[in-house]
Amino acid sequence: AAAAAFSLREVLDAFRRCVTEQREVLLEPYLSGWRGLIRFLQSLGAVFSFISKDAVAKVTLLEGQCQRFVSLQSMVQQELAAGPAALRARPDSCCRTVLRLHRALRWLQLFLEGLRSGEPRTSVLCTEAYNASLAAHHPWVVRKAATLAFCALPSREAFLEIMNVGPPEEAVAVLGEAIPYIGDVYSITQELFERHRLLDLP
Repeated sequence: AAAAAFSLREVLDAFRRCVTEQREVLLEPYLSGWRGLIRFLQSLGAVFSFISKDAVAKVTLLEGQCQRFVSLQSMVQQELAAGPAALRARPDSCCRTVLRLHRALRWLQLFLEGLRSGEPRTSVLCTEAYNASLAAHHPWVVRKAATLAFCALPSREAFLEIMNVGPPEEAVAVLGEAIPYIGDVYSITQELFERHRLLDLP
């Protein structure tokens, strides 16, 4: 994922392709979007390594399943076929892996929304997004380390430059396009996992 530079337009295109007319989330563009988001995290250096390394591992695991599952819906259906108890007992299940990415996607969605809105203090933005999403699923030590790391974040201008889409106003405009698509994928996945009682997979 580190080979190419991050491009916000690539992430936008991937998440735009994610959702079908039947409101299914296609796995291949979902993973493509995530590979782009990982490049975003990696471009920010060590601050986000605790999240980006975990995301790389999760995406790699799911890439091996793309042939078996076309969509997140078919993945959930097939994995639940063995019964909820069997699924809960599997630490390597795709549902569990997607759930971890799903939580991180919420954090990124909130953070990108904050960048777009114009709050200049990125450390505040990132901490608020983290506290509203991933923090509840991390032990105290990780939460403390993350909050300290966020204090070293670059400025909003630097973040907008990392988007690789031109001047700051262009980056804000493309963020405005991309965030609803990311939000749509998040909402559909949330509803799917909620319906099948999978939001608390161990």
